[in-house]
Amino acid sequence: MSLFQSITGGLSAIAPFVRPPAAAPAGDSMPVLALEDVCIAYQSDGQSQRVVHNVSFGIHPGEVVALVGESGSGKTTTAQAIIGLLAENGRLEQGSIRLNGVDISRWSQRRLDSVRGARISLIPQDPTSSLNPVKTIGSQVAEILAIHRSVPRRARNAMVIELLARVGLSHPELRVGQYPHELSGGMKQRVLIAIAIALKPTLIIADEPTSALDVTVQKHILDLIDELRHEFGTAVLFVTHDLAVAAERADRLLVFRHGRVQEQGITADVLRAPRHEYTRQLFNDAPALAALRQPAPRPALSAVRKNPAGSPAIVVEHVSHSFALGDKSAPALRVVDDVSFRVERGTIHSLVGESGSGKTTLARILLGFQRPGAGRVLIDGTDITRLKGEALRQLRQKIQLVYQNPFGSLDPAQRLFKVIEEPLLNFAPVSQNERRRRVEEVAERVALPLGLLERKPRELSGGQRQRVAIARALILQPQILILDEATSALDVTVQAQILALLQQLQEQLGLTYLFISHDLATVRRISHSVSVLYKGQQVDFGAVEQIFSRPGNAYTRELINAIPGHRPFPAAGRTQLRTES
Repeated sequence: MSLFQSITGGLSAIAPFVRPPAAAPAGDSMPVLALEDVCIAYQSDGQSQRVVHNVSFGIHPGEVVALVGESGSGKTTTAQAIIGLLAENGRLEQGSIRLNGVDISRWSQRRLDSVRGARISLIPQDPTSSLNPVKTIGSQVAEILAIHRSVPRRARNAMVIELLARVGLSHPELRVGQYPHELSGGMKQRVLIAIAIALKPTLIIADEPTSALDVTVQKHILDLIDELRHEFGTAVLFVTHDLAVAAERADRLLVFRHGRVQEQGITADVLRAPRHEYTRQLFNDAPALAALRQPAPRPALSAVRKNPAGSPAIVVEHVSHSFALGDKSAPALRVVDDVSFRVERGTIHSLVGESGSGKTTLARILLGFQRPGAGRVLIDGTDITRLKGEALRQLRQKIQLVYQNPFGSLDPAQRLFKVIEEPLLNFAPVSQNERRRRVEEVAERVALPLGLLERKPRELSGGQRQRVAIARALILQPQILILDEATSALDVTVQAQILALLQQLQEQLGLTYLFISHDLATVRRISHSVSVLYKGQQVDFGAVEQIFSRPGNAYTRELINAIPGHRPFPAAGRTQLRTES
């Protein structure tokens, strides 16, 4: 049975988790938003390039419509055009955009200001860059009220506190005086939602509103948007690349590719019988949809079978680590607390947990970048906590790191050949011809065309850059790779290609992976074992199927229940995370 057949064949199991379609509008009920034959182009170097082609759809009151597709597919450009926020070089070439029956597509920015916030609101993707760092939270929420309503200051301040409480922020009277840097990512996103709903708009455009958030925070933000939709009858245009989230939350799906709508329809219908080959490929490639069907087979333990009596690749024993706070009189902050686990050779072990759980600190300790405050770490049988100087530097030949962001982890000024070659110059005294042979060999191994080696990172796609990062990590022939969110910045099809590549490399080279991720659907699909971290402590550890089917800790159940479409575990004992503190 093909992977696609396993998806579509299991759709009867998906049905309980997919939002039922919204009630059909009675008679000729007017949609809140209607796009007809919309075409959008960008002007560059005196030439016009069309990026959105003949897009038509509508959204009715209380309905959620999701635009899904990869980067560059046109979904965000379409959403920006609706609210009049295209880049300066962008323009609507043809078509109409109607808000409650009124064509707003050619309105001036000044006229659009009268409806932004009041009738159409935007929840942007990045809560950190979307809030003014030098203004208090209260003043930023109050601003939308001051622009559109003449309300006395005291009444406006009371409304701000009420809005912050409505979106689930604890101690809202305290938050009004805080600045964005004093809030977590989830708290900042709630502030943006408070701004978006302040005037009870008829349409909310949510542009990847949870992509930067941990899985449990993501669930609570999406639940909040859903509650507000029910309460106010607001229509929601949801822009996302997360197919599982769209499947769970949207009434209807529009699948974008190269600026065109490949297909659209009721969510359950599109999932059950996608008509377009590209849509089928998206579903095939999406690890997140594994939460909505039978679990995918575990990767082959080829290296383990070859070395059944070998010692573990990684042993972590009672490791703890603390950071001193700015105030010397304050107690140190313990970020890793008595963590122990082992990783067998040739397997994939995942570290999961929310931001601040200790995952990255543990990775830095394993790489020798930090020395733990207590405990020891064995890499290939060597206690690296005792290594210093040259011995510690040589450790890097055994264990390498692949960073999260392929756009920021490569030197933009270097050609790719030099990027991959550099570790050889640092560690291996080999001739120039031998270095070239090794660079070309590892490039071919990661399916990177040799013709790209003379280019610079800016000339590559995200997937190609991540292949370069993997090639650089492999050039020293390490035994262990630490993959720190190594696929989270990639589109779903590119992510699938990189995951397939990593599995192929593991089987060919007998590599051991430590996979750090907040994407639990991917973790379940590729891992052999899992450690669940919460506030520095390991609250669960074991084989992946044991953790996902019989979690032993309430926090682990909370994490798994937050996976889009996952059938919830019994609520008894679950952690309550409804209010952001």
